[in-house]
Amino acid sequence: MSSSILRTAARVLMPLLVLFAVFLLVRGHNDPGGGFVAGLVIAVAFVLLMFADGVEAARRSLPVSPWHLLGSGLLVALTAGLMPVFVGRPFLTALWAHLGPERWDVLVGTPLLFDIGVCFVVVGVVLTMTFSLVED
Repeated sequence: MSSSILRTAARVLMPLLVLFAVFLLVRGHNDPGGGFVAGLVIAVAFVLLMFADGVEAARRSLPVSPWHLLGSGLLVALTAGLMPVFVGRPFLTALWAHLGPERWDVLVGTPLLFDIGVCFVVVGVVLTMTFSLVED
């Protein structure tokens, strides 16, 4: 049984950690961060919840199973790598597109898609290992 302070802290910190992970994910191509670090931060948020409320509560708060995250992350990363092949470029070459009006100067590319896949894989692997270790 965990303390009420830990349970309250976990409930307050979890959305902040996920928001920070999204920030790390989005800025990761040009600055420090990226899918791997964002995935670790999200996994830490769920591990903190697991310590506070137990494995079942952490599993219930995760929208999909860690195995599905792992598999979909691999699929997303592979898709990001194969997209350039379909336009005649080498595997994992960055493709960029403007998002919104030209004056916004927002570029979205396959590196972000690849980082999202890596993030899903890292969350899936870390939570699969952690949940398995705690349940045994």
